Amino acid sequence: MVSSDENTKADFLDLSNGFKQKCSALCLTNGDVALAASDYDRAIDLYSAAIDMDSTSDVVYVNRSKANLGKMLWEDALLDAQEVTKLNPSSYVGYWLAHTALRGAQRYDEAIGVFTVMLSRLDNAPEAQIRNLRQQYVSPCEAEDTIRKAVWIELENSPLRLLNTSTGLLCNRAAQINSFKMSPEYKELLSSTTKHSDLRTERIKDVVTTYFRCVLLSHRWEETEALLHHIQDKVVYELNEIGGIVKLQSFCKIARNAGYRWAWMDTCCIDKHSNTELQESINSMFVWYRRSALTIVYLCDVPPSSQPGALARSAWNGRGWTFQEFVAPKVVLFYQNDWSLYLNDRSPNHKESPAIMKELEGATGIDAQALVSFRPGMSDARQRLQRASSRITTLQEDIAYSLFGIFGVHLPVIYGERKQNALRRLLQEIVARSGDITALDWVGQSSEFNSCLPADIISYAAPPCALPSLSEDEIQTAISSLRSIVAVEFASKLYALLENTNAPRFAHCRLHLPCIAFRVTEVKRRRGQATHFTYGVKADGLQDLLVTTDETLIQFSRARPTQQVFFLVRPWDRRLLELPDFSEQLDLTDEAESVGYWSESESESPSDDSDELASGSSGEEELSVDSEAHSRSLRLMVHLGQPFGALLLAQQRVGEYKRIASDHDIIAQVKDIAAIDNMDIRTLDIL
Repeated sequence: MVSSDENTKADFLDLSNGFKQKCSALCLTNGDVALAASDYDRAIDLYSAAIDMDSTSDVVYVNRSKANLGKMLWEDALLDAQEVTKLNPSSYVGYWLAHTALRGAQRYDEAIGVFTVMLSRLDNAPEAQIRNLRQQYVSPCEAEDTIRKAVWIELENSPLRLLNTSTGLLCNRAAQINSFKMSPEYKELLSSTTKHSDLRTERIKDVVTTYFRCVLLSHRWEETEALLHHIQDKVVYELNEIGGIVKLQSFCKIARNAGYRWAWMDTCCIDKHSNTELQESINSMFVWYRRSALTIVYLCDVPPSSQPGALARSAWNGRGWTFQEFVAPKVVLFYQNDWSLYLNDRSPNHKESPAIMKELEGATGIDAQALVSFRPGMSDARQRLQRASSRITTLQEDIAYSLFGIFGVHLPVIYGERKQNALRRLLQEIVARSGDITALDWVGQSSEFNSCLPADIISYAAPPCALPSLSEDEIQTAISSLRSIVAVEFASKLYALLENTNAPRFAHCRLHLPCIAFRVTEVKRRRGQATHFTYGVKADGLQDLLVTTDETLIQFSRARPTQQVFFLVRPWDRRLLELPDFSEQLDLTDEAESVGYWSESESESPSDDSDELASGSSGEEELSVDSEAHSRSLRLMVHLGQPFGALLLAQQRVGEYKRIASDHDIIAQVKDIAAIDNMDIRTLDIL
């Protein structure tokens, strides 16, 4: 009887176990279906039921962990992942699931540690197929190196010292990098950069750029300002609220409340006792403002609730540095002296505010669109110098240094050299790099360094010399009249000579100026001037003209000649050739004309038929080219026949000349453009 009961019990247990296995298998199958359909709740319930029925395979825990990850149940997913590693210690899968769960729980340091263990499991796996999986992953060290490079690229064009708006501490470059490495953003990025494909994505760059977004301040220096020694190794927010400290604290709070971690203010974020740091800062200033996430303009003389027009009247508009601080950044906000937004304009970018831009347009005399789309460089040099001529700087050399970024030049910063020398170095660089002779268009006193340069930037205050221009119809009429009186070879020879003329250049404070020179034959003083002298001047090939200057000139004529040689010269301007200037970058609107946008039909080789047509018309093409070249030469002669701004030069030593500064533009005009044999094209050395 006992034996029969035991047999019955065993049979029952076998039936029960078989039933449980079938139920477990059914739960697993349905769980897999639910997981594939992203029905995570059902998948979790089914896998849990299978586990309760003693299904202890690591695969069940793998799949339930995945379902928990889908539901962002990080702790549950982690527990399942740990069960996987217990059941199958040699498998990398449990570690990968644990890494994912820890990342989701923002336990990044632990995630990196688990990932490192996973890599070792892959390296030591007995199966070659599993070991090969290692090739798609990168180690944390490799990821860290890639992130480090991205950080250095980002900081390369950022200020050397930045204020941490969260801590209130001033941070040098090393402290900035350390702050990033301690941040959740860095740890999340490092823990998520696991595959080689991750190294090539924009995500690393985006995370780094977002973290280091910086707000810069543009302001007028006041009587007391926060300096470097006031804040170094101190918490800005804990300093006594006096003088410039209040401005600094308010600025940092505005930046922090706007969601920015870093801020920069010129008074306290530059070590002005370090020549190297000062040099780099001044030469990089335009780029720093250009790359700022936001530039805040603080108007200390604009009270709360001001009406439109207060910005235009602010002293900020007349300072030397503030022009580049406005045109360089992409996003700008104006604040009144109580740190409320100007005109209560809450738009995210005041450069897009019609009312504010209209006010700035009136204050600066610069078109609003030109202010917004400003690009640094040498173009329109004379106009840029005119804009700077009325601005004021505390240190005299800054009138030139504040223009380095505007013209895109990098030059030594030498405080104590005086403004004449600083301006001289800037103007020499402009002329040497661009060949733009409009920088020589000024009236006033000559620099002591070179007579072709002004002593003060105020000499550019007057608008550029306004000369009459011809319409296209007038040019064509003039060309038609020249065809009958000017030989082709003479016109072409003149064009070729000028086309091959070198650009102006400075060397050892001498200007080597290519020009068309007209020998002065008479200088005669006119009566009636007390403070200035006015002279009647005659020159070969030019109409008579008047020159007003502070200098006393030798009077002479053909009848009473002098040994000293005088010239009226036309500085050579290559723009008169009307050739394209490839030194300027293509506008975006012109990019479609580049080679990359040619259609196949345009780039295909001509067919045999077209070759025959081309060979048959070669003679006509040569005639067309010759005719075009002749027309171009005559166009140049027409331009040379128009009035031009001349320089009066007086010989100092053999082969060396000095410019006679004038209080008014010297406007000259040739008598007869057809008489090209009087065109004396030469390069003169001007002291």
